[in-house]
Amino acid sequence: MENTEKKYLSKEKHKELKKELEELTGSKRKEIAEQLEYAKSLGDLSENAEYHEARDAQAKLEARISEIENILKIATIVSEKQHTIAEVGSRVTIKNNETKEKEEWQIVGSEEADFEAGKISNESPLGEALMGKGTGDTAEITTRKGTTTYSILKIE
Repeated sequence: MENTEKKYLSKEKHKELKKELEELTGSKRKEIAEQLEYAKSLGDLSENAEYHEARDAQAKLEARISEIENILKIATIVSEKQHTIAEVGSRVTIKNNETKEKEEWQIVGSEEADFEAGKISNESPLGEALMGKGTGDTAEITTRKGTTTYSILKIE
């Protein structure tokens, strides 16, 4: 089943996925094919652990190749431009209106989300709440813990 939902990627992530795809369809595919041939040469396939491991590895490889091809097919590459509203690619500085803590996040597509690196998905609750807002606007997110309101201080 193909996913046709729009995916956002930075130029760097797009390049990284293309490189991974090249590697998977080239050397990795060849390596697994060789493992399968070797395992087949060992005889009885029904009790051949090497053969079953190689088949599992091949299935995982083909699934990843298919996933990357689909992402690249539907990807929208976001540019590093000056943003006046929060959108994919924006760096947004926000303030929690309750705790007064400031946070800075970059809004990215789901493929690049990395909480530790300060990158949130446009599909996350906070990312969704910020999308389309401008400096001075507020964004509310509701979680199990309640509702939190953030003020948008800066968008780059």
